[in-house]
Amino acid sequence: MHIDDPQLPELTRRQEDILSHIVRAYTTNPEPVSSKSLAENAALNVSSATIRNEMAVLEELGYVIAPHTSAGRVPTENGYRYFVKRLINNGDLLPAEQTHIAETFQDTPLATEQWMRRAALILARTVNSAALVTPPIAETNRFKHLEVISIQGRLVLIVLVLHGGAVQQQMHNLSEPIPQTQLSEVASRVNTLFMDLNANQARMKSIQLQMLDREIADVIVDLMEKSDNNPLRFIYREGLSEVMGSFQSSAGAQQAVRVFEERPVLNMILSELSPTINRVEVVIGGEGRWSELNHVSMVFSRYGIPGQISGALGVLGPVYINYDRAISTVRYVSELMTDALEHIYAKDKPSETTDETPTSEQ
Repeated sequence: MHIDDPQLPELTRRQEDILSHIVRAYTTNPEPVSSKSLAENAALNVSSATIRNEMAVLEELGYVIAPHTSAGRVPTENGYRYFVKRLINNGDLLPAEQTHIAETFQDTPLATEQWMRRAALILARTVNSAALVTPPIAETNRFKHLEVISIQGRLVLIVLVLHGGAVQQQMHNLSEPIPQTQLSEVASRVNTLFMDLNANQARMKSIQLQMLDREIADVIVDLMEKSDNNPLRFIYREGLSEVMGSFQSSAGAQQAVRVFEERPVLNMILSELSPTINRVEVVIGGEGRWSELNHVSMVFSRYGIPGQISGALGVLGPVYINYDRAISTVRYVSELMTDALEHIYAKDKPSETTDETPTSEQ
């Protein structure tokens, strides 16, 4: 698990216990937490007066505040950060919950649209939050197939298929009209030359081509680079309407909608996620990087196969989201989806052990 690491003042063990109980109480019921309620319900084995004194210290350190004239305290963003970084119980979901989630995935075809939608629904319902999942995509797109189709005169349609199923199309004006038979021959040569290459490799290979082949190849490489730079095509979302009422201000609800509906905002967030698979990352109140998201907390992870294919998943809610549950659920679902992709890729790998398997020259 990872969270941005500001220099947070150290607490004593008793102060940590009190802060932990305040955070857990507030994320369960977002009402100010009083010293009396902690003394009665938290099994801290200290008096209400001692708890009040320690809460005053926590307030001085910036971990809790007293809203209005209330005698209770609520956590600040730094209070949540200290909790997530130092105090959270990194336990797993209950075995029964893990079994239910795993069985739900077993009934869904792997790596399909239904699979992604099911993952988002599981996250939203388990954490009681909004959730999103992006499909797994190749970290670098590789060439699979090309068609060049004559439309009219000099105008042709270039259709590029990449591994993983992505399709790019572009109209292109040639320098002169070319018959379809010749265009098909060009496509055949490029298919042979570019098979399984990424954009950089294809760019190097295209240097050896001439005239029409080079012109078409340059368009193909540009399309591949465009696809590499704009990988996020689909987002599967669940739970946004249900979580809107959880925000204590309209500003928080509006920020949640921005994350879900404005593609540049989500692209910005996901671009800063660690590439490490199954590493849970927590963003509390925008973490100072995104002031426009100061009422929102997010818990994300990447899933997939390092260096080959990956997607992202996560949950979103108010700053007082249940971090214990959010982190454990995101971690578990990420690991399940990673295991499923590893199984798919293992099945698709050609055998390397039999003598009868023909080898291809590189």
